[in-house]
Amino acid sequence: MAKNEIPLWEVFIRPRNGLSHKHCGSLHAADEVMALQAARDVYTRRGEGQSIWVVRSSDIIASDPQDKEELFEPTADKIYRHPTFYKIPDDVGHM
Repeated sequence: MAKNEIPLWEVFIRPRNGLSHKHCGSLHAADEVMALQAARDVYTRRGEGQSIWVVRSSDIIASDPQDKEELFEPTADKIYRHPTFYKIPDDVGHM
């Protein structure tokens, strides 16, 4: 990034009725304080947010789509992850 280039920030908002933050967009800001203020002004105009995260885009590491099979292999070959793999004692009853 050039010295005079303003960094790009990714904005995540946690809605009032939600439990997790959702990506809602990007913006340019000189620092994290300005990014947080701009995110509040741009993405929560109607007071719908409960929490805001701003993350510098250059700090986000993403997987390569070509590595999909390696990273997200099907769980069919991992039967220990399925609840039917385990025998539940009769004393336990319904779970």
